[in-house]
Amino acid sequence: MVFANPTYLYLLLLLVPMIGWYIYKLSKSQASLQVSSSEAFNLPGAKSWKIYLRHVPFVLRILAVTCLIFVLARPQSTNSWQNSSTEGIDIIMTMDISTSMLAEDLKPNRLEASKDVAASFINGRPNDNIGLVLFAGESFTQCPLTIDHTVLLNLFKDIQPGMIQDGTAIGLGLANAVSRIKDSQAKSKVIILLTDGVNNTGEIAPVTAAEIAKSFGVRVYTIGVGTQGEAPYPIPTAFGIQYQNIPVEIDETSLKQIATLTGGQYFRATDNDSLKEIYSEIDQMEKTKINVQEFSKKQEEYKTWALLVFVLLLLELLLRNTVLKTIP
Repeated sequence: MVFANPTYLYLLLLLVPMIGWYIYKLSKSQASLQVSSSEAFNLPGAKSWKIYLRHVPFVLRILAVTCLIFVLARPQSTNSWQNSSTEGIDIIMTMDISTSMLAEDLKPNRLEASKDVAASFINGRPNDNIGLVLFAGESFTQCPLTIDHTVLLNLFKDIQPGMIQDGTAIGLGLANAVSRIKDSQAKSKVIILLTDGVNNTGEIAPVTAAEIAKSFGVRVYTIGVGTQGEAPYPIPTAFGIQYQNIPVEIDETSLKQIATLTGGQYFRATDNDSLKEIYSEIDQMEKTKINVQEFSKKQEEYKTWALLVFVLLLLELLLRNTVLKTIP
């Protein structure tokens, strides 16, 4: 236990003169009215129990004053500060949400599989600042860098195709991610870019965005999502959902170039298992030791002492006015 205002503990010195005054007053006190009695003929040592308890009210008052001083000093429960070493980096997850991500070569589809694996990746890195950038024909930041992963994971649940104009602006998505992480003070800055297509829109070319990332010391891992050949794609019709096989076209050349230029690596995920393995491999590669100072939250404990003050004063008042009452 620690005290928020420890200087108030010096008030405990007031107990010394209080006790001294009580002893002095007790030694000088005499009965104002004396009457004759046969008490002298009683057996030696036979004294009333009130004689032994007559100091109890004063003891209760001393304890009440002590507890009151503790209340003023604000006792708090806390753990000791501890310097420790942990792992943590800054990561921006950049995800393609174009309508082609609804293809079902991954189960239940590319987008949902990517969200599930990314969520597991986030849960496995509690010490990282992680942000989320989405792109299709345009790009926007769904969540800036944050250590509050609960908020981030809740935002993941709301990701759906059609949130923005359709298309695949890989360069624009990467450039947006770089703008979000470039001012980070972390020694290791990483972007994980996931897409299932070819850059077909946007004002910034993927390689140009990669050069910008390199200039800010940002490493980019690129992931191409999609099976080899063709993939089943759901098409709404008047008779329900119909499936059509569409060719899988991923600009692996640009994705490899982005990864190589920034010191990252390119991966190809053709099913759910390979996507999990990719994130697991990235998780193992990106481990950086940082020093952190751990501490627990302080909890106020003055309420207990305040309650003791009330109980002690009440008990003193009851004793002085009942069984230990004296006549002036």
